[in-house]
Amino acid sequence: MNISEQDIGFIKLFDSNRSFIEEHASPVVNAEREKAYAAFSAKGMPRPKAEAYKYTNLLPWFKAEHTQAFSLNGEWERVVESFQCNVNELDSYTIYTVNGRYCDSGKNGTLPEGIVVGSFAKLSKEYPELMEKHYGSLADVESDGFVSLNSMFAIDGVFVYVPKNKILEKPLQIINILSGDRDLMINQRNLIVVEENAQARVLFCDHTASNMRFVVNSVTEGFVAESGMLDFYNLQNQHNGTVMLGGYYFDQESRSLLNANYFTLHTGITRNNIYARLNGAKAENHVSGLYVIDKNQHVDNFTFIDHAVADCESNELFKGVMDDASTGAFTGRIMVAPDAQRTNAYQSNNNLLLTNSAKINTRPQLEIYADDVKCSHGATVGQLDEEAMFYLRARGISKEEANILLMFAFAYQVIEKINVPALKDQIRELVEKRFRGELDKCDSCVVCGQIGVQQLQTESR
Repeated sequence: MNISEQDIGFIKLFDSNRSFIEEHASPVVNAEREKAYAAFSAKGMPRPKAEAYKYTNLLPWFKAEHTQAFSLNGEWERVVESFQCNVNELDSYTIYTVNGRYCDSGKNGTLPEGIVVGSFAKLSKEYPELMEKHYGSLADVESDGFVSLNSMFAIDGVFVYVPKNKILEKPLQIINILSGDRDLMINQRNLIVVEENAQARVLFCDHTASNMRFVVNSVTEGFVAESGMLDFYNLQNQHNGTVMLGGYYFDQESRSLLNANYFTLHTGITRNNIYARLNGAKAENHVSGLYVIDKNQHVDNFTFIDHAVADCESNELFKGVMDDASTGAFTGRIMVAPDAQRTNAYQSNNNLLLTNSAKINTRPQLEIYADDVKCSHGATVGQLDEEAMFYLRARGISKEEANILLMFAFAYQVIEKINVPALKDQIRELVEKRFRGELDKCDSCVVCGQIGVQQLQTESR
């Protein structure tokens, strides 16, 4: 396969910055970087005809000409200090990244003994055995050109390590801030390791603090060992000039529990790649998502749940509410291996289109090679229930309020899967504001709509 001039541009960019990138990374990370470089040089980024990216062509925005966020903005302390985005009444450990780089703000609090949270660049050098065992084992540089691109350029991000039998009692809130005086491309790398009988709740909050255009390529690998538990949340609340590609890769051992929840409340273009491999008997996996979009926003959720062994369970639910000329896509694939007998796997995608110009492409898929299984999948696309609307209007409720009630009832099932009460209340509030047309993201975020996706698309041509 011949790579494009666009791909060659990234290769040249990497070659010219290679020394700087590698001096900030551990030998393990640099070894994976070599593999990524070879893979990207052979295949480049996925083309528009690639089946996995059928409904989201990211190539117009991934350009080597973008300024790369190799180092921290000199004003990152001011950005962190001025950014007030803590979920109301959420008692958490809070850390920050600015443009993909970890920021030691001194606000972390005192972590329980043995639990490690900090800079991926720094801690990858201090924990070489963990890196050797886990890094790059899930996010395969050979299978996805965007993963290889991330592995080529990634310097920093967040490292989370919860040792055997340890419990992170309070949620860990990771606030990822995009800020700058020019358009930027960010490659962030995160690693989460939850060992045997350990537990953690991790909340990623993605925000913008300036009105420049941002292209983000983030990869997170998460490992949940035997009888471990990871409660994972990702809240995407960025302005309309952001292109966000998030890769989330999880591995589960026997009797482990993973709850992974994705909320896209504001974006320009978002593509979530969500992979989970159930590697041990009695592993339990729950993945859910809610996307509320309008204008010309676009959200694409791609999931792959791999039942590799017998006696495991997965439940998957994604819901979308789309207004104006927004577009969405959902591809959900469940794989049941030949030896994965007694598998229970369920998948559902439901969508609410508020206008005739809003569009969704949905593809639920089952690939089953075992015979003793209980599996189902389904998708719905519809509009607000006219009978329910009539019922509410007949009881004196205005059309606007009736619309909000019906939309919230539709989204409620996903919101209720949140296990952190303060976060659940905050999501409820944000979703209601979205339904009311109050484009409030956070007090210190830029106002939505300053940069429209339509404008981005015009400029990318």
